[in-house]
Amino acid sequence: MHKDDSEWEEPSFWLPSQVPVSFLPELEKGGPAELLLEAYRRMVLGRRFDRQATALARQGRLAVYPSSLGQEACQVGAALALRETDWLFPTYRDCVALVSRGIDPVETLTLLRGDAHCGYDPTRHRTAPQCTPLATHAAHAVGLAHGERLKGSDTVALALVGDGATSEGDFHEAVNLAGVLRAPVVFLVQNNRYAISVPFSAQTAAPGLAYKGIGYGVRAEQVDGNDAAAVLAVLTAAVEDARRGGGPWLVEAHTYRVGPHTSADDPSRYRTAAEEEHWLARDPLARLEAALRERGMLSDADVMAVSEEAEAQATRLRERLAQDPETASSSALFDHVFATPTPHLNAQREALHGELERR
Repeated sequence: MHKDDSEWEEPSFWLPSQVPVSFLPELEKGGPAELLLEAYRRMVLGRRFDRQATALARQGRLAVYPSSLGQEACQVGAALALRETDWLFPTYRDCVALVSRGIDPVETLTLLRGDAHCGYDPTRHRTAPQCTPLATHAAHAVGLAHGERLKGSDTVALALVGDGATSEGDFHEAVNLAGVLRAPVVFLVQNNRYAISVPFSAQTAAPGLAYKGIGYGVRAEQVDGNDAAAVLAVLTAAVEDARRGGGPWLVEAHTYRVGPHTSADDPSRYRTAAEEEHWLARDPLARLEAALRERGMLSDADVMAVSEEAEAQATRLRERLAQDPETASSSALFDHVFATPTPHLNAQREALHGELERR
């Protein structure tokens, strides 16, 4: 808790890195330039999606929405660092990463609308269902990555976690298992400074969360999570090294959650306006746009075109979510519990149908 705005100071972190954290000076070479232009486009689309989803939650169209405003570089960077054959393991806050991965925005919001536990086909999109319990999906990412390697594939799994998740036992078990198996998995910890309302300083005495990987024999890196070029450089290096058999990585991205924890939260109860203003000046989207403009790679016309594309996407999202959802039949509760329904499951299905018929 901060007593007043004047007392807040930016925490200091030691940020060692063994890989280049920015390739902006090399943009003239073509590949990185095109990648960052695509990152810019997806970040603009993602931010507009995020703002629209926040508005829909306030209107009652969504049950709740956890904004990732300010974390777009991490969200888009994670999606761009992966191949289509790789797997992404997201949390409830990673909707922008899902949209950036090509998942239908409406399907992305199905969970938060309350229509289903997952609105998209995980196998088709190589994206696990969004995980609401903290860190439970981290072990799943390790298991999938290890299993794919045993099958002879070069698939990499990338698990997105928040700083709060690193305080959970599931996280430590997953990182330890990954280290023992040398599984091709990357853990991206988006350290946005708060686990709901608990500040980073109250979560750990370690100077950074990347240090938690060192004890498990996992390569650990820290990166400026509000620098899109840095995030892309580090994550691309991590994913490709894991793919080549280099073992797991833990990447801590220092970023900030500009919005509330969810649409039901009031962040003014636990942080100050001065702190928020400090981080607004480090806006990842504005930083990337300024860097691209400075190098003559982005014009006013380009910015306008992407903005119009984002607005059109938001309009379609509003229109589609204004329609009543198609509710599944009661039988859907039993459809995907087991590949072959068990006698007990069939008995439960019949019992439910009998109860509904009596009403």
